[in-house]
Amino acid sequence: MAMQQLIILDRDGVINHDSDEFIKSPDEWEAIPGSLEAIAKLNQAGYRIVVVTNQSGLSRGLFTLDDLHQIHHKMHKFLEDVGGTIEAIFFCPHHPKEECQCRKPRPGMFQDIANRLGISLVNVPVVGDSLCDLQAAIASGAKPVLVLTGKGKQTVDEMLGFDDVPVYNDLADFVNHFLVDQPQ
Repeated sequence: MAMQQLIILDRDGVINHDSDEFIKSPDEWEAIPGSLEAIAKLNQAGYRIVVVTNQSGLSRGLFTLDDLHQIHHKMHKFLEDVGGTIEAIFFCPHHPKEECQCRKPRPGMFQDIANRLGISLVNVPVVGDSLCDLQAAIASGAKPVLVLTGKGKQTVDEMLGFDDVPVYNDLADFVNHFLVDQPQ
């Protein structure tokens, strides 16, 4: 049996709408139109999906670990309703000033994924909306992809030296192009 391929997604700004005030409760979590269906399409094409997300709102005291679990439960439920699944969610709870190794743009969470799954991340797409997503993907040997949702439009202006990073309107646009470009 062939091993399923992997795609890594950022959460806020890629799967759901982002907020400068943080997503602090399930009520504030709202999927970007087409994102959940896009994940389901990837699953149906044999791709495993893992989410990697910075969640410094935890260390800032803006929400609790239970709140975060409830947000993710809502995301899983809505995704299940359209036939999709996320295999795992890796999150960094630290404040940027803590300078941990797991907070993007550092590659700690990506290295953890590679170690836990026993795989190389070379050529694994990492879809994000911010410069730190792209930097973490590159630092881990993965393939960065930018979407224009969330902070994506602002990130385009910050992408000096990232000329070869593909840019898509949103996750659904990426998935439509990605699946067409894959060898059968």
